[in-house]
Order: sequence, then C-alpha cells, then structure tokens
Amino acid sequence: MDAHPAAEVEVKQAGKIKVGDHVPNFSLPQQDGSLWQLSSLIGQKIIVLYFYPKDETPGCTAEACSFRDQYDVFTQAGAAVIGISSDSVAAHEKFAAHHRLPFTLLSDANGEVRRLLGVPRTLGILPGRVTYIIDKKGVVAKIFNSQMQAQKHVQEAVATVKMLQSQQ
Repeated sequence: MDAHPAAEVEVKQAGKIKVGDHVPNFSLPQQDGSLWQLSSLIGQKIIVLYFYPKDETPGCTAEACSFRDQYDVFTQAGAAVIGISSDSVAAHEKFAAHHRLPFTLLSDANGEVRRLLGVPRTLGILPGRVTYIIDKKGVVAKIFNSQMQAQKHVQEAVATVKMLQSQQ
C-alpha cells in the first residue's frame, strides 16, 4: 500500500532539509493571530525564512533589526522575510511593534516546524539560529547556521537573494 505523497515528502525531509530540497509546506500563526501558510508565497517570491531563539534578547533583537534595516533591499529583490521562534503570538506582536519590524513573525510554540526543517539546538539546549533562503520554486538555495553571528544571517541572505534575483 502506497503512503500519501505529501506524507512521504514530510517524512523524507523532516530534519534533513538540505540545499536543493523542496521545502515542505507548513502553516503557523503570525503576530496578528491569523494563520500564515508557506505555500502562499511559493511561485510568488523568494523567501528568507529565519529561525531565531527568542524575542527581545540581545542577539535576536540585533538580528531582527538588521533584517528590518535591509527590508527594502529584500522587497526590491522580490523577497519576503519571515521570522520564526517559539514565542507566543502576543510576544511577537509586542516585539514587532517595539522594533518597528515590517515583516511577518511566526509562532512555532511547539517547535514542530523547527523539527520539520531540522533546525538544530545549540549546545543541546538553545533553539538554533538558522536562515533558509528559498527560491520561487520552493527549493532551498542556501542554509546559514550560526548561533553567535546573528547579523551575518542578514548579510548571507542579502547576497543569496541578489544572486537568485539575477538568475530570474
């Protein structure tokens, strides 16, 4: 008996996402409480999907503000920036307002999407800081993993988005 094709994709890719893989679809609540779905952007935009440990911590705030400061570069290149942590919808709403973040923040309270994509923990305890750049076809073009170099995620994302834009 054959398994459902979507289930196969998720089982095959859970925790194993690599450059060249199609990113599996998921949905999570965003800071305004509405449900956001990855598939809504596939075919429309390049996606900068960044996972970070926690709202209002020094490294995460610096990273979010760096994405904010480069937001025009991303939008002009046809990219959407999406931040994900396990913080609540309410915490994301406050964080976004406090730092004037113009992009979507998603609440992965149970860590399901982290596990689906294979975002590792740092030292086995801290939620990892990983950025995925996904092309318009839904294929992972770049993965950058660095817990300590929060702002370098933005530099890597800008370079990759510009490269993808030039290939269109």
